[in-house]
Amino acid sequence: MFIVNSLPLAVIFCLITMLGWGSWANTQKLAGKDEWRFPLFYWDYALGILLLSVVFMFTLGTLGSSGMPALQNLHQAQALPVRHAIVSGALFNIANILLVVAIDAAGLSVAFPVGIGLALIIGTVASYFQAPKGNPVLLFAGVGAVLLAMIFSGIAYSRLSRSGSGWIKGVLFAVIAGCLMGFFYPELSRSISPNFTKGAIDPGFLTPYTALFLFSVGVVASNVVVNTIFLRASHLTYGKYLHGAFRLHALGIIGGVIWMVALTTNILASGVAGPAISYALGQGATLIAAIWGVVIWREFRNAPAGTAVYIALMFFGYAAGLCMIGAATL
Repeated sequence: MFIVNSLPLAVIFCLITMLGWGSWANTQKLAGKDEWRFPLFYWDYALGILLLSVVFMFTLGTLGSSGMPALQNLHQAQALPVRHAIVSGALFNIANILLVVAIDAAGLSVAFPVGIGLALIIGTVASYFQAPKGNPVLLFAGVGAVLLAMIFSGIAYSRLSRSGSGWIKGVLFAVIAGCLMGFFYPELSRSISPNFTKGAIDPGFLTPYTALFLFSVGVVASNVVVNTIFLRASHLTYGKYLHGAFRLHALGIIGGVIWMVALTTNILASGVAGPAISYALGQGATLIAAIWGVVIWREFRNAPAGTAVYIALMFFGYAAGLCMIGAATL
């Protein structure tokens, strides 16, 4: 089993998480909301998550002399850790579907900062009290800076002229998604052996790789119910999904693979950096997503004069917050 033992490597893995979580949504944007609505995209996204979890479980999670091979670990796992892992997948899935709806309605540069910003705050606080590690003053000061960045993001977006009330729905969905998503990471952490970085797996607990596999099972299983509801609400059918072009299916799967690579690196880093710091650094994805939305997709190109000040304050808040969270590991 591959594990992370050094703090510098853990920080690098958190940066990979940040890039992955902040970039996967571009695959949804590339698919196009008119040609390929989000419930269709999301099925491939969920399958991409499951696919990569299986690959990692039978490669990184099985090879090597450290820890416990994946199948042996699943065989000895107790019911409670298994339940934590599956429930965390279902929690994430419901939250992420709502986030995708929010991106569709309100744009990447706002839905991500609001939804993931809230998830960062809730998940970091819950993870810290579950496993206190790092400098709490710097950690929570960083979280406070992220909260300010979210406020500036909302102010900047409110200055855009929008037709209809779709963007309001998008912001509301982002808030609900953020509240739910903040709890999936602590739930997943409860299923993993606290000593996995030492190559020791406590009896009944899961390795990171088997936990992530069961997490992905929770994602796909809950998707059968939740995404079917969204399919019908959008007047779509599974027939349309099955007849989608290869490029559209590939974009969804790639999006899921990118996201799962990011979660895997984050979980591996959490054993060294601590779950709270690892999660908070990884959720610097809000900064990456905002850069994509502002610079590449130009979601603020029609903003009135003066909006750039709030966008700059948003970027500064995220950057300052991430620096303080990173310094909390020292």
